[in-house]
Amino acid sequence: MSLELPVLYQDERMVAVQKPSGMLVHRSPIARDARVFALQTLRNQLGRHVYPVHRLDRPTSGLMLFALDPEMAQALGEEFTAHRVHKRYLAVVRGVGPEQDLLDYGLREEDGSRPKAEMPELEAWTAVRRLDSVELPVRIDRYPQVRYSLMEARPWTGRRHQIRRHLARRGYPIIGDAKHGKGAHNRFFRERLDSPRLLLAAVGMTVWHPEQARTLQLDAPLADDMQALFARFGWQGHAPAARVAWHAERPAALLSSGHDR
Repeated sequence: MSLELPVLYQDERMVAVQKPSGMLVHRSPIARDARVFALQTLRNQLGRHVYPVHRLDRPTSGLMLFALDPEMAQALGEEFTAHRVHKRYLAVVRGVGPEQDLLDYGLREEDGSRPKAEMPELEAWTAVRRLDSVELPVRIDRYPQVRYSLMEARPWTGRRHQIRRHLARRGYPIIGDAKHGKGAHNRFFRERLDSPRLLLAAVGMTVWHPEQARTLQLDAPLADDMQALFARFGWQGHAPAARVAWHAERPAALLSSGHDR
């Protein structure tokens, strides 16, 4: 049986699906091992061309929006460029994260074409909020117990690996992040909690629908493995359910101007 992506919303102009962790959106020279891609999978599933309008990292699971024609792709791209698309993520991090904060560390692009130190530093903004935390009687490093937090992240810009890099720089790396995280904690989750993946999920998006002339709000459920982890930690109340809602007001711009999506 061929793989199919769960469809969260679809009309004649756009479709929102749930991408699993480990799946690339499209072919990339930096991941030559990949054989399955969201773009091709969804095209085969729907029997028509689809057009991605934003990015989602390979290890990140959750909500992805595609246009179904070039005109809608351009219109939605303009919404992203104008910073009127509001996105919500959930992340499990090491430590007790900040109750609320706006992370504004500048980030250099990581495109591999030249050393990162030679790349210009770009402004980046991520609003974060701690939803819950847990303490486990396990010794990792020098402490007799460990603490982990469930963080909500709302990126105002869309730099590569922005949420992962911002939380790591603030001192709260996301569990399962091989590049920016902590190996001992990643191993603990992989070996003791059956959780080998990056614990970052895109769970919400609010976007203006150009044809409907109203705002579409989408919420996506967590993948089964993250649902199980939330149940283990007593965080079930923070797990979102699939939801589609409409609002008359157009989303406000997160930033005034001068920032890339």
